[in-house]
Amino acid sequence: MKPRMTQPAMVHPEAMQAMLALGASTKASGLPEKLFELIHLRASQINGCAFCADMHARALKRHDETDDRLYTVAAWHDAPFFTDAERAALALTEAGTRLADRSDPVPDEVWEEAKRHYDEKQLAAIIIHIAAINAWNRLNVITRQVAGKMG
Repeated sequence: MKPRMTQPAMVHPEAMQAMLALGASTKASGLPEKLFELIHLRASQINGCAFCADMHARALKRHDETDDRLYTVAAWHDAPFFTDAERAALALTEAGTRLADRSDPVPDEVWEEAKRHYDEKQLAAIIIHIAAINAWNRLNVITRQVAGKMG
């Protein structure tokens, strides 16, 4: 597989800086980077972004993620390895990524469960990461960026 073009955010460095700043803006949320990486991996799996799925799986390994959890992110509903709070974030990630799949894209049950585990600042950070990874996925999928390759 060969990319169609250079990754768009690399063509426009200002866009790259803005995208990176968006992710970095949530550091004060108090949430662990590992949770954001789980969000990034799950959304990337849903969107079929091999580039991002590879990158975020590797990042999770650097954060000492266990193989059991890493191998079952795509099936988190049925895997016993995730906390209730992580499940709430993953459910919100799936709903926020699959917006066109249902008439009520983010059902109240999903929202209320997330709200039960996270305060407003943390929820805002999670939503920002869901939006950001979906943008990255679109940039990479449209241009067919290759997993394991940078640039």
